[in-house]
Amino acid sequence: MTYCVGLLLKAGMVLLSDTRTNAGLDNIATYRKMFTFVTPGERAIVIMTAGSLSVTQTALARLTEAAEDPDADETRSILRAPSMLAVAEMVGATLADVTAEISEKMERMHQSASASLIVAGQRKGRPMRMFLVYPEGNFIEATEDTPYLQIGEHKYGKPILDRVITPETTLADAEKAVLLSMDSTLRSNLSVGMPLDLAVIEEGGLEISRRRRIEASDPHFARMSHAWSDALRDAFQKIEGV
Repeated sequence: MTYCVGLLLKAGMVLLSDTRTNAGLDNIATYRKMFTFVTPGERAIVIMTAGSLSVTQTALARLTEAAEDPDADETRSILRAPSMLAVAEMVGATLADVTAEISEKMERMHQSASASLIVAGQRKGRPMRMFLVYPEGNFIEATEDTPYLQIGEHKYGKPILDRVITPETTLADAEKAVLLSMDSTLRSNLSVGMPLDLAVIEEGGLEISRRRRIEASDPHFARMSHAWSDALRDAFQKIEGV
């Protein structure tokens, strides 16, 4: 299991992913689930992954190979696509093909494999956009009404986002919100784990303006987690019962 979350705000985008992958309680490993594709001053794209590791790694390997191919045109390379919509369509087609190929092999062993992705970014002269791509290749988009997307084990981290996030939220508050959303998930589900990967894309910046890996021993994250727990306990005590 995993947890990834992305916020689409007027000031920019904030994205956070965990790194835990497990195939049972005795087979836990750390794998990066956030991938960046950047041409500074031209475009910045972040892809986050959840689901079968074989599907996500194969899909990202194909997307990366095409992005690095100097002969790839705008129909094959997400770094040459004319818009973020075209990027989402390209990623969706790749994910659908890989899912179908691997699922066909897995069915022989009566198993299945699938994955979902968050694709976020901006191309020069175009608006920021963020999409949740499903295993079949179709997708939905973040909007002003729902300015965030989640994949993986999302239910524990959703309440704080529903209560505090609006398109006008500042990037500083957005970072705090996604980290507290992740903290709630970490406490409630052992299949989500640190370290965490954080990335920020400022509106119009066309680069990853802030990127950080947060280890389990990070003192700033620990202080935030303890402060959030204390604040919740204090608020609970102050609320009168029915």
